[in-house]
Amino acid sequence: MKLPPARIAAFLRRPDPEIRAVLLYGPDAGLVRERADTVARAICPDLRDPFRVADLTAATLTADPARLADEAAQISMMGGRRIIRVRETGDAQAPLFTRFLADSSGVGAKHDGLVVAEAGDLPGRSALRRVFDTSPQGAAIGCYPDSARDLAVVIREACAAHRIAISRDALEFLVAHLGGDRLLTRAELEKLTLYAGEGGRIEIDDARAVIADAAALSLDDALLAAAEGDAASLDRALARVFREGESPVSVVRALLRHLQRLHLLTLRVAAGVSVDEAVRAARPPIFFKEQDSYRRQLQRWSETGLRRALDRAAEAEFHMKQTGLPAETICREAMFAIARDARARH
Repeated sequence: MKLPPARIAAFLRRPDPEIRAVLLYGPDAGLVRERADTVARAICPDLRDPFRVADLTAATLTADPARLADEAAQISMMGGRRIIRVRETGDAQAPLFTRFLADSSGVGAKHDGLVVAEAGDLPGRSALRRVFDTSPQGAAIGCYPDSARDLAVVIREACAAHRIAISRDALEFLVAHLGGDRLLTRAELEKLTLYAGEGGRIEIDDARAVIADAAALSLDDALLAAAEGDAASLDRALARVFREGESPVSVVRALLRHLQRLHLLTLRVAAGVSVDEAVRAARPPIFFKEQDSYRRQLQRWSETGLRRALDRAAEAEFHMKQTGLPAETICREAMFAIARDARARH
């Protein structure tokens, strides 16, 4: 069965005893691992217990398909339900899980092990997803990057655990610069809470000083410069972005997201909302130090112009995948073309 978002938290804390296998998948690898750990600990608090926890890979099961059922059927020497973790699963393992979920012969319900399978981002037509979505003894849970609201909750909870207060500006900054991977987000928050200390307070300067995502900060600078038409700043920011290891494809995709957000704000302005009101009411909130830049961008771009810019960015991503031209060159050409368009509209 496919678990709806409202049921996920409760299921992870107390999995349904009728469920024999859980599939966790999605683009947020950190959230996949965190949820896999959570549901596994609900069955076996000590995930290092060799009698109750078996760690397997998809390659292991491909070489020995009977291993999954054998591990699930074993009875722990020390008592308690066992956990069988399967990493790196994909559509190639769909037939194996189809058989496992359909065949319960020889496995007593009292000692039936729970299989926790971890996968990457699976498309809607994925055979593995379909197996878990349709089986009454399987559960599928998608793991996607945190929304701004979810991320704010994670940040507040991390601060509350150490009795740390956080300013609104610092919270908005963290929401804007964290969230792509849950485990990385928690690692950054752990550093920040250690920096603030028990009972301390986090201000915007603390957040900027501690959060290590320099590439993301440079990328933000590049996106703002391109949309404002500031070619010199764009050149410097792009140099930092690529020096820090960001891929051209991820840069173009970030450009697409920025232009899409700007396009939505432009539609609101066209509907009669003032530029200031559109910027203040944006969701997720625009980091306060970037609000002036957004105002300048909205004054430069029309809705029609942004549609053309979006087409240009999408075409750049397509060319990266379909041509033999260097991806960085394609990325630079697209961003500087958009900067020229922004400058011409002033």
